[in-house]
Amino acid sequence: MLGLKSNTNPEWAKIAEANLEAFLTDHAFAEQKAAAGGFSLIIAYSEDTELVKALSEYTIEETEHFKLVHDFMIARGFTLGRDSKSNYAAHLFKFFPKTKDRTESLVSRCLIAALIEARSCERFKTLADYTSDLELAQFYRDLIASEAGHYTQFLKFARSYQDKSIVDEKWDKLLTYEAEYMNTQGKTPLVHG
Repeated sequence: MLGLKSNTNPEWAKIAEANLEAFLTDHAFAEQKAAAGGFSLIIAYSEDTELVKALSEYTIEETEHFKLVHDFMIARGFTLGRDSKSNYAAHLFKFFPKTKDRTESLVSRCLIAALIEARSCERFKTLADYTSDLELAQFYRDLIASEAGHYTQFLKFARSYQDKSIVDEKWDKLLTYEAEYMNTQGKTPLVHG
């Protein structure tokens, strides 16, 4: 369904579970960054009514997800820790060359957002499938459909701004690039680490 070119080793779920407060902090901030990314696109492409409408809903949903994660943390007696830089996102943004072409930039940003959402979905499923914590498993199962919907939404937008065959070629190369990076990850309690 997601088309990712690598899968998370189930051992990563044990690392996340053993360091749950750190993992949930990272997840909470990932939701915040997703909302901020949505707002950034709204600001940069405010003349695109359909994009603004869709991203307005997206930013609200991602903010709600932040609250869900934070509430889950509080219920577990955890405190939201400090944010850390996402090496994963920084790595993805290096893939596409910088450009002043607004359409090219929008397509690149949509593809990166689609991939971040797809990987989040895959990671949440891995955690839900391999954790021994039933409440945690259900919490993440409840988020999977939403993340998958975000992935398809961003991919659909990218394909609406450029020829589908061009976008699909970029997407395929980005997936390969991301898989090579993710094959070196899975050792930290981070959503994308």
